[in-house]
Formats: sequence, structure tokens, C-alpha cells
Amino acid sequence: MLDDATTPPPATLDDHDHITGPFLHGTRAVLAPGDLIEPGRPSHFRPGQPLVHVYFTTRPETAAWGAELAAGLAAAGLAGEQDDVTGRVYEVEPTGPFEDDPNVTDKRFPGNPTRSYRSRDPLRVVGEVLDWPRHSSAEVDAMLASLARLRGEGRDLIID
Repeated sequence: MLDDATTPPPATLDDHDHITGPFLHGTRAVLAPGDLIEPGRPSHFRPGQPLVHVYFTTRPETAAWGAELAAGLAAAGLAGEQDDVTGRVYEVEPTGPFEDDPNVTDKRFPGNPTRSYRSRDPLRVVGEVLDWPRHSSAEVDAMLASLARLRGEGRDLIID
């Protein structure tokens, strides 16, 4: 369980300098240092829906979920092209202002204990993180089943 006892004040586009990294991004994309992760790309979670924002975190376990779910959805044929189904976590740096991610902050985790953020500006890849915390196959399968249930109910919405 995430500890929200040390939750920083909300990050807004005008007030985010109090949030410090390292910043992390979980994905299945193969990236190299210097690459940009830009808005406008399809979501791993909703492949037909290009995203206005890019998403990132300061928590390794949150980035791990992003990587594992992106890989799991691709392996199940639910995330567009299946050229690579390996989850990866990258250290990134925001190139512009960012704010709390309302998909988790307002809906599920008041106070943002997942330390999830979003930006309309690209993230620059610093390097790949190789020793990120993996979840068990059972945990990933349960999360994928939960996402499938939400999708079936039409509740897999992304506030973007």
C-alpha cells in the first residue's frame, strides 16, 4: 500500500517546482537516452485514442504498473501493434510544466500517493531503469482482468 503521510501539495501547471525526481515512465516502447516521449501518441490502454498528455511518476512501483500493463495488454492483443511486449521503465525529465494526473488523483487516490503526473510537453528519456520492482504474474493478471471488466462496462475512461 502506498503511504500518503508525506503527500506534497498538489502539482499544478503553475506550481510544480516542489515536485522533484527522479521521474519515471513505464511503457513497452523501446527508447534510447535523448528520445522524446511526446503527446499525440495512442494510449497503450486505449489504442484508438491519441493522448493529449504524457504521463509519468516519481514512484518505481507506479512506473512498474505502467510497464507491466502496457506489455500485458499488448500480449493479449488489446494494445495495437504487438512488435514488442516487454515492459520497460525509463528515467525521464519533463521538458515543460506538469500537473497531478486526475485519472488517479481525483478518482481513486486523493492526495496523489501514486505520485502520478501529466504534461502536454514531451518527456526526455534519460536512460532505462533495469532494476525496477516487478509485480507477480497473479497481480498483473488480476489488474488486466479488472481493466477488461472496466472496458466491458464502458468505464475505462481516460481524463486527458
